[in-house]
Amino acid sequence: MNLAGVIETPTMPASPYLIDVDGRPYVPLADSGVVLGVHLGDGVFDHDADHAAPGLTLAHADQAARHALTAFACFGNHATVRSGAAAGATGFVLGKRGEAGRVIVVFPDDVLARLTPGDAVTVRAAGQGAQLPGVDLLNADPDALGLLPLTVGPTAVQATVRATVPSALAGNGIGRPAQMWDIDLQVTAETAAAAGLAGLRLGDLVAVDDLDVRHNAGYRRGFRTVGLIVHGGSPQPGHGPGMMPILCGPADRLPVTITGDTLPMLTPDDLHFRP
Repeated sequence: MNLAGVIETPTMPASPYLIDVDGRPYVPLADSGVVLGVHLGDGVFDHDADHAAPGLTLAHADQAARHALTAFACFGNHATVRSGAAAGATGFVLGKRGEAGRVIVVFPDDVLARLTPGDAVTVRAAGQGAQLPGVDLLNADPDALGLLPLTVGPTAVQATVRATVPSALAGNGIGRPAQMWDIDLQVTAETAAAAGLAGLRLGDLVAVDDLDVRHNAGYRRGFRTVGLIVHGGSPQPGHGPGMMPILCGPADRLPVTITGDTLPMLTPDDLHFRP
């Protein structure tokens, strides 16, 4: 499907302040629109920002169309700028975010510098509803799975992840349809190491045990969800680095290997040079 969206304009209410986990006010930065200086492979706490994602976020003026844009767009889908100074430039969908619905699209830096809120972008959507042996696949173009450390077998999918964490860390996004939301992991720069998430990067894979996201995300003993980290941390309570679910099933059908390698799992070049 060809989907239409526009680059989002950042908005805020009359007061610019949100409240952090310790009750202190702060002004959120880099939460939407065109974000410069944030890249795949950066640490999720590298930037003094709130839910910072690389590239840009897409929305739509019609809320029903916005929901469809968010639900159907998948990791690895091609995106094309249709208006403005960067018309004709191509990029790739990294992921999606919740609230009213946002699609995160990655473009090279020189393209981002020419983009402005309101520019039209189309997404060639493919992948939602695809099947894999033994587990459910969501939010990912099957043709892009080769970019990730996954091995698809006859009855299971093996994933190499940065860490495995309990479902108790799943915050904002619980109870929501995972085809339209990410799930924030409730860790901060100070608590990440204790959860095994020290050095977590944008583009990493993380496994969450006892989490079933096949429909609305929630606790289910014996299930496992593997997701892609698509945005950085947040000072807000109940929020944190954003994980977009891509695989879900019984844990024995979704075995994981935890890597000690600190190199990024996914880089901008992996997407920009994808055919």
